[in-house]
Amino acid sequence: MTSTAPHPVTPTVVAPLPAPRRGSVPGMVVLVGLLILAGLVSLAVGSRPLSLGTVIDVLLGPDGSDASTIVHDLRIPRTVLAIAVGVSLGIAGALMQGHTRNPLADPGLLGVEAGAAFAVVIGIYAFGVQDLTGYAWFSLAGAGLAAAAVFAIGSTRGGPDPVSLVLAGTAVSALLYALTQAVVLRDIDTLDAFRFWSVGSVSGRGMDVFWEVLPFMVVGLLLAGLSASTLNLLQLGDDVASSLGLHPVRHKAVGVLGVMLLTGAATAACGPVGFVGLVVPHVARHFAGVDYRWVIPYSGLIGGVLVVVADVVGRVVVRPGELQVGIVMALIGGPVFIHLVRRTRMVRI
Repeated sequence: MTSTAPHPVTPTVVAPLPAPRRGSVPGMVVLVGLLILAGLVSLAVGSRPLSLGTVIDVLLGPDGSDASTIVHDLRIPRTVLAIAVGVSLGIAGALMQGHTRNPLADPGLLGVEAGAAFAVVIGIYAFGVQDLTGYAWFSLAGAGLAAAAVFAIGSTRGGPDPVSLVLAGTAVSALLYALTQAVVLRDIDTLDAFRFWSVGSVSGRGMDVFWEVLPFMVVGLLLAGLSASTLNLLQLGDDVASSLGLHPVRHKAVGVLGVMLLTGAATAACGPVGFVGLVVPHVARHFAGVDYRWVIPYSGLIGGVLVVVADVVGRVVVRPGELQVGIVMALIGGPVFIHLVRRTRMVRI
């Protein structure tokens, strides 16, 4: 009787899981370098192009020449405001998506843009406001009141509920937009003044507008920094976060207040600019992973680069005229977001 030797068992080799993406200091340095480069290009490009060498020379030593006047009086305020708006909207988008646990959430869901638009219309129609500084103050007040209303409606005994916030924001935004249209349709002068602000633009703004909204942006950035570490725990759910010693209601309130201040200040400064808060956090998560301690600063820097680049593109594509940054962001943001959803699946948090 012959015996058959058992076949050797081939061990199963399990491929190691890929290391999760994680932000890094070198990555931040690269983004800062890109932001500086985009800023220099913004100072050089316009109806009168300047070389980068000329831009650097007049930055280091203003000499009263035409180039120096163009850079210091016209393009520096525009570029600084574009960076501030991009940083604010990018971070606000990351906070909004994190606190609502909704990858399609946008800061506009809090009713901030609708409230700002309605307040600007009331300022023009009822108070005769005609200057950008006046628009900024009315816009900021309207954004704050609208966001506070959404926060109050969308909060339960357990604090702000993500689903309720989205529903409340949608309802309040629809109501305010309807009221806005009712006012502008009654008065053609109001419509002419309002549509200049509502297109979303960083041109024609001076540093006075930037200094007025800067304190609100700074407070919003501080609140975002406080929310960064706790957002990672809130992604596990309120029950788990509470068991780990976190107070979900308090931290959600801090985060939502940060979104209100950042989005309200950005909208007050240059009008509504769409897609920044929606697209930028997905790009940031692609490079920085899911840790919000990295996602939030990455979102701010990427948002700044994106808005500055969009503003530069708007100056080039329809020379001798220009497209406003709000229009360029709509043209760029829509296809880019569709690409992100369909090809890279980055909307999954």
